Amino acid sequence: RRCLRNKRTVSHTLPTRPMEDPSPKPVRFPKNKIRILLLENIHEVAVRAFEAQGFQVEVKVALSPDELLARIEGTNGHEPIHAIGVRSKTAMTPELLKKAKRLLCVGCFCIGTDNHALEVAAEQAIPVFNAPFSNTRSVAELIIGQIIALSRQLVDRSTECHNGGWYKVSKGCCEVRAKTLGIIGYGHVGSQVSVLAESLGMRVVYFDVIPKLALGNAVQLSSMAELLSTSNYVTLHVPQLESTRNLITETQINMMKRGSYLLNAARGDVVDIDAFAAAVRSGHLAGGTADVFPQEPKKNGDNLFESPMRGLKNVILTPHIGGSTEEAQEAIGVEVSNAIIKFINSGITYGTVNFPEIDIAQRPGTHRLLNVHKNVPGVLSKINTALCDADVNIVQQQLGTNESIGYLVVDMASESSELALSKIKELDTSIRTRVLW
Repeated sequence: RRCLRNKRTVSHTLPTRPMEDPSPKPVRFPKNKIRILLLENIHEVAVRAFEAQGFQVEVKVALSPDELLARIEGTNGHEPIHAIGVRSKTAMTPELLKKAKRLLCVGCFCIGTDNHALEVAAEQAIPVFNAPFSNTRSVAELIIGQIIALSRQLVDRSTECHNGGWYKVSKGCCEVRAKTLGIIGYGHVGSQVSVLAESLGMRVVYFDVIPKLALGNAVQLSSMAELLSTSNYVTLHVPQLESTRNLITETQINMMKRGSYLLNAARGDVVDIDAFAAAVRSGHLAGGTADVFPQEPKKNGDNLFESPMRGLKNVILTPHIGGSTEEAQEAIGVEVSNAIIKFINSGITYGTVNFPEIDIAQRPGTHRLLNVHKNVPGVLSKINTALCDADVNIVQQQLGTNESIGYLVVDMASESSELALSKIKELDTSIRTRVLW
């Protein structure tokens, strides 16, 4: 103990760390020259995410076709944009996409992408991203609320009270407990509806064109006809495909139980809306809901909406608001902005709807070459020959293809990247090639 007490404390001077260079690391294309255009009231969280990257961000509620084209082409005093964020009202048409020489990607801050020319975008080397998960809960909650509202005829009673009426009735009103809910399309939304419905004591059955893992006590049925004939409520959650167009017509509605309900939050042309309205008028259906329609107004306002469903008893019509909650819009803003940032910075295409998906981290100290090319025989041999001629030392590479294009990501030693870029650009199969470092 004496030794410990008398032990002298020796101070050691640590070697001084070299001062870090405060200047940013050099990059091939400065981030502050990347231009992002956001339309249709995209959530502020996306704006902040892009600004945090140093990107230039322009936010507009809407643009006329000529104004949008000017930003795509870089005319009328505008520099061409590198990425665009839209929701459901703006369509990326073939004409726009073919003139978008600088456009790197499109972000759909929603689920649906059917109003965009996806194949043309792919042919122009432009991936399109969407948000397949972020508004799942909001849509599912809307459906559950509508099921209860239909069962109790809440909208009719509320309208009567607003108009000065007082009709306290129980005929035709019921609890949802122990009733059968049939879900057509057991994807992200359909499966969430399944879980919430079971918590209310409902029996859940579902039909999907591919086998899906049942959640809880839900049961997958082998045919849509069986689901229609046994369900008290039928809710639709299918994607926009040619095979889902007019999925529910007079024939399918006649298979449904008399006094049952039909709910559509999928796409407007999934249901024959005239047959839907006729079934409600005749009393075959006790009511229903529609959040989507074959034709929808392009803006908000009065006296814009027409539908044969208007004015029908116990029918709930909503203006495509399934995902219109603050929580969903914020989550969508995070999901899609992250996808765009990852693609611009690293070439990652995970989550794209029209492009081969590549999700591979860049090796430290390498330059990354991104090549979009026509998917034709012999193309990979040409690319590898070009890389060999450039004396490239490949650290890692990954290739993805679809029917029309291939997408190659190559991490390489830095000294050969510019020569490799020029040689691959010369190939007649190349659509777009860029290097990141």
